[in-house]
Amino acid sequence: MTDETKKHGPDDVVDINFAAQAAADAAVEAETPAEADPIDVLRAENADLRDKYLRLAAEMDNLRRRTERDVKDAKSYSVAGFARDMLAVSDNLRRALDAIPADAREGGDAGLTALAEGVEMTERSMLAALERHGVRKLDPIGEKFDPNFHQAMFEVPNPEIASNTVVQVVQAGYVIGERVLRPAMVGVSKGGPKAPVGEANAAQA
Repeated sequence: MTDETKKHGPDDVVDINFAAQAAADAAVEAETPAEADPIDVLRAENADLRDKYLRLAAEMDNLRRRTERDVKDAKSYSVAGFARDMLAVSDNLRRALDAIPADAREGGDAGLTALAEGVEMTERSMLAALERHGVRKLDPIGEKFDPNFHQAMFEVPNPEIASNTVVQVVQAGYVIGERVLRPAMVGVSKGGPKAPVGEANAAQA
């Protein structure tokens, strides 16, 4: 017999072993998770599915809006490249008209007058056709210079006009929809008083 048996007796040994086994069983039960409530499981699955549905619905709504915007832009700006090429033709027509001496047009030459009128009619017809497709001519004389729509080519000293005001247009500018098709090449004033803040903000708006 061991010293422990001698001290406590055989019955005490059995009790100690039983207590150890009970403690071990309790530990195993503590480690084993209790069976989940089926209702809680269904609620969790339902919440997960609802979250996925809401995310998918939001993504589909964003896709629909992007598609509508792309279709609208395609309709509005599909002719941008063609319109830009036609502006070059319009510029050449205008140069041809400007090249005719004023005294020659006023001299009464019927052939030259008819030619000039025909060129002017062609230019007007071309610009009208472009306008029907959303192309609009910029007329910035007297406006505050805006680098988004204008390209400054030179400065004109004038103490009587507010600085940075467009005083001359070298080449007309055009926009299509809300986009600049071609900025206007302009001359701006220099040396005059600064434009009031209110007017500057209105010009930019």
